[in-house]
Amino acid sequence: MFPNLEAEMARSKITRAKLAEILGITPTTLSLKMSGKGTLSLKECVAIKKNVFPDKTLDYLFETEADQES
Repeated sequence: MFPNLEAEMARSKITRAKLAEILGITPTTLSLKMSGKGTLSLKECVAIKKNVFPDKTLDYLFETEADQES
């Protein structure tokens, strides 16, 4: 759902479990949100950017496949 976020996580060796821990949610909940079966809140998106990828923009990190096609 968020290919740029997934790529940056891979580059930085950040696991979904670690990201879930940072957000204070379970890895299962994070997986559902990242697969599109749930919704990441703006607060969660900002927390990911601020705490994990401060040098990246929200627009870049949370661009979806649909955004990339248009």
